[in-house]
Formats: sequence, structure tokens, C-alpha cells
Amino acid sequence: MDRTFDILGLKWARGTPQVEMPSHPYYPLGVTIPGYVPNEASVPVLLTALGGMLGFAILGASAVALKINPNLTKSNLALLCWFVMNGCLHCFFEGYFVFNHATIASSQNVLAQLWKEYALSDSRYLTSDFFMLSIESITVFVWGPLCFANAISVVRGSPSRHALRIIVCMAHLYGVALYYSTTLCETYFTGRSHSRPEFLYFWVYLVGFNLPWAIIPTILLYNSVRTISRATKALDKMNNTLVAHHRRQNGIERAVEPKKTK
Repeated sequence: MDRTFDILGLKWARGTPQVEMPSHPYYPLGVTIPGYVPNEASVPVLLTALGGMLGFAILGASAVALKINPNLTKSNLALLCWFVMNGCLHCFFEGYFVFNHATIASSQNVLAQLWKEYALSDSRYLTSDFFMLSIESITVFVWGPLCFANAISVVRGSPSRHALRIIVCMAHLYGVALYYSTTLCETYFTGRSHSRPEFLYFWVYLVGFNLPWAIIPTILLYNSVRTISRATKALDKMNNTLVAHHRRQNGIERAVEPKKTK
């Protein structure tokens, strides 16, 4: 039976038109992700693997730090762990994205599967988006090494530790602001969302997983600025005291200096 009919000389199929379903679960609908292969591992397995790798690095760094500086306080040890974790995430996890962004969708190693899971909240990580590549490259090659430099400065008690901390904290705050703003502005002005609409992917993955890099750097930035301000105030007070002391000494010396005879 012929299931076509003519309209203006064109052949049209009868019945409901067939809609091609996307071969992946990512948004926006219709986004092209070549070579996509679903993850083989479950989310708990992937998170356990990531937590194990980070835990191993943090515990190892803490052991080395306490051996080098046994007097390291708990607060400084917590700072060390934060910066070591950041350095590992920036240099290795995000570094994997920068160097393998074109093949992540078809890969099944642990880091690729972690990225595919996170990309449910932001598909730009699977489309070689230029903005993501640019900001992640800066993170990998600049902010990652600076995080390790911060960790070393904490262990050594370096005088430059607060300056380094301020630089990295500002970088994290700026990066989070850019990430949130580009995501939300594109959704608001174009109606295109790169995140799936479910609560888990938008509020937990997109918002929640990035929120610590807005909260913790703010606290560290405040503490470092306050410390530097107090130190500068104390230094200024000491300088003023020394200047006043030298002036008094010079005045006394001039007062007791014998008059020269003609």
C-alpha cells in the first residue's frame, strides 16, 4: 500500500514523522558529540577512584610536610591539604581534559569517565569548547603549579606565602565567576542550557561542585589581607618609633657637642 501523498508535486510520508533521537544524554538537545560511548563504571565507583587518588596524594604530602616541619600547626596542615588537592586537580585532572578533550567522549579510562559524568552538567567539556579550553589551559599551566608553590610556602613558613595565597585565591574567585556567568548568561539570553535540567546535574554538579572554590578562597583571601594589613601597620609603627628615636639621639648629640673655639 502506498503510504505517500503529493503536495505541490512533492512526495510526503503518511503517518507520524519519525524523530531522530539523540545518541547521548547531553544538553542542549541536538548537540554533536562525535564518538560518544556510555560510561562502563558507576558513579560511586568513579567517585571512589577520584577520592582514593586525591586521598593518597594528600596523605603523602602531609606525611612529607610533617617530616620536614614537625611544628606545622593544624590550620597550616589544612591549608597544605587544600593547596595539594587543588594542584592535583588542576594539573592532572584538568590537565587530562586539556590534552585529551577531543577523545574524552569515546574513552573509557577513569578520568575520561569522570569528565563524561560531570559533562552531564556542562556539555562544553565534550565539544572542545574554545572558552573551556582557554580557561582550563590557564588553570593547568599557571594556577596548578602556583597551588603547589603555595603548599611549599606553607611548609617552609615563607614570607611570600600570603602574597602567593592572594594570587591563587583571586584566580579561583575569578575563574568561578567566569564559569557561572558564562553558563547562566548563555542560558538567560539564548535559552540554550549545557546542563541537564535534573536537580542532581544542575544544583549538585554544576553549582555545588564548584561552590567550594568560591567560599574557601574568600575566607583565605580575607585572612591573608588582614594578616598583611596588621603586619604593615606594625612595621609602620616600628619605623615611626625608630625615626623618632634617631631624631632624639641626634638632638641629644647636638646638644652636648662642645662649642668650637675660634
